[in-house]
Amino acid sequence: MKLQESPRSPASITQLLWFFGIATVVKLLLIPAYYSTDLEVHRHWLAITHSLPLGQWYYDETSEWTLDYPPFFAYFERFLSFFAPLIDPWIVHLHHGLSYKADSSIYFQRISVIVSDLFLQYGVHISTRNLASLKRNLVWVFVIWSPGLLIVDHLHFQYNGFLFGWLLLSISFLAQGRDLMGGFMFAVLLCFKHLFAVAAPVYFVYLLRHYCRGGLVRGFARLSVLGAIVVAVFAAAYGPFVYHGQIQQVIRRMFPFGRGLCHAYWAPNFWVFYIVLDKGIAFLLRKFGFDIPSPVASFTGGLVGDASPFAVLPRITPMTTFIMVLLALSPCLFKTWRYPRPRLIARSVAYAYTCGFLFGWHIHEKASLHISIPLALVAVESLEDSKHYFLLSVGTKGSLQSDKKATQSDSKGISRTAAEKQWFELGWVAKSYLLGVVVVETWGQFLHPYLLGDKLPFLPLMLISMYCAIGISYSWIWQLKRIIILS
Repeated sequence: MKLQESPRSPASITQLLWFFGIATVVKLLLIPAYYSTDLEVHRHWLAITHSLPLGQWYYDETSEWTLDYPPFFAYFERFLSFFAPLIDPWIVHLHHGLSYKADSSIYFQRISVIVSDLFLQYGVHISTRNLASLKRNLVWVFVIWSPGLLIVDHLHFQYNGFLFGWLLLSISFLAQGRDLMGGFMFAVLLCFKHLFAVAAPVYFVYLLRHYCRGGLVRGFARLSVLGAIVVAVFAAAYGPFVYHGQIQQVIRRMFPFGRGLCHAYWAPNFWVFYIVLDKGIAFLLRKFGFDIPSPVASFTGGLVGDASPFAVLPRITPMTTFIMVLLALSPCLFKTWRYPRPRLIARSVAYAYTCGFLFGWHIHEKASLHISIPLALVAVESLEDSKHYFLLSVGTKGSLQSDKKATQSDSKGISRTAAEKQWFELGWVAKSYLLGVVVVETWGQFLHPYLLGDKLPFLPLMLISMYCAIGISYSWIWQLKRIIILS
């Protein structure tokens, strides 16, 4: 029998470095490919944190790109700002640096993302070090070579890879039974980017049931320790702003609910169907002679704000979306309460982010990475999980392309012979869905410009969002079914 190398052996580390090296070469080649608005956003945050005292960070309005991430990310920008002037002082100039597009600024920012991805590599390494070599390599491919991360972080511009490193470490520690470390890592992550908080109910229920068990006295003692760790992390992040009396301003910046229900480019979630239904009903009523005024805020025009964009259906509020997310998440929370299993935590976290993506407020397409990255750890558990991950990846990557354009089968019960017979073969439903993706993309890329020209410019994006929303809705149901079945 062929022996597999130890996951901590030099050969394994060398192989991981090869994965990282190949990814880095591709990222370097993409540096001059595209100038994103987010380059100016983060450059200005460098200038804010470098040029102003901490008490003015969340009040500054020198640019429209105001600081709206939690304090740990602001501290991270402050850290980067120490190095930026060594390359070009104008990068961190609060006024003269506005809309600064010099190559020195672009290269510094792009390379800072590539370097920060080292933390993602560490998170992937810790998460996969106990897996067999084939499964470990597959997870590395899914995460390190993720097309979605490549598009969002290195073609567009953000630091998601760095943040997902924290998430993977947190999930890994929980899966290993190191609950305090897992909770600590997740608390730190929330202080970097609050949009990860959708999974907080899962963490709370899981840690309460798995870590704080063992009787009233022991359970209360453990809960106190866990609570102290979380409070200490949030105190380190928000304490200085509480001291300056600015916590309300920080919260207002972090939660700008006035931006509207949907992002300008519709994320493929439940609200796409709601929007299209509203427009369809309004169109029919106008045909029958009813006076239906057009809404001031138009989704097809990419405008979002306080005005209701709906002509007929009721307006959706942030509280409505919050309740819907909790309702969708409740079966998973109930299952986690009854069976707090470490090996199911990655599934539960991914499902939580799926609920947030489908029913949340002002969801951006890139939030689909919150689903696909943790699910990469699950994809290697069984053949059914692999098939599901493949279909989900097609749906989520299709939605990310729109942003750029403006059964039951457990692996433990499958023998080697059975696995060979159950090779990666998709059913007719999956094949039909994939064919539909080709049709929708063909229409948007070729047929629409040829047949309609400049008419209905929103239609290709709408079709992509609607079609991908069907796939992600299926994924939501499939994930819930697996969570309920497995124990």
